[in-house]
Amino acid sequence: MTSLTLDAADAIIDAALKHALSGGKAVSVAVVDTGGFVISVRRADGARPLTPDIARAKAYTAAVMQRPGRMLKKWQETQPVFFSQLSQLPGAALPIMATEGSVTIKKDGEIIGGLGIAGGTADEDQQIADEVLESLGYELEFAAWGVAGTPATPGKDV
Repeated sequence: MTSLTLDAADAIIDAALKHALSGGKAVSVAVVDTGGFVISVRRADGARPLTPDIARAKAYTAAVMQRPGRMLKKWQETQPVFFSQLSQLPGAALPIMATEGSVTIKKDGEIIGGLGIAGGTADEDQQIADEVLESLGYELEFAAWGVAGTPATPGKDV
């Protein structure tokens, strides 16, 4: 079983902050383990005050739901009551956020954590997350919900 180390989390965060700043964006970045527990969170100079909390919730969602947030959007749209109740469960540490910038960290076919980016537009947060994870050798493909073994196309709602 592969685990996400502090060094790996810091490498992801360093790359994400560098990528965001090169595009003129001040963001916060969070990395959590498979249980949604924080490994590291950083807020760039100039990032808005709530962005660290939003990034943590996005990372948590990707880890505990075991799919990127954008893959959860249609499910949330069709079952809003279910999704509103997820965050109320006794074991839920943070809200479930079915949105861009919430990306599951996957290596060698195994989910090892979640990445959350907040501070840009939804599309900018997602682009930073995808490009950084891909550049560091993490996997971005996930099976579509309810279709065993059929990979979803990155960047498309499933």
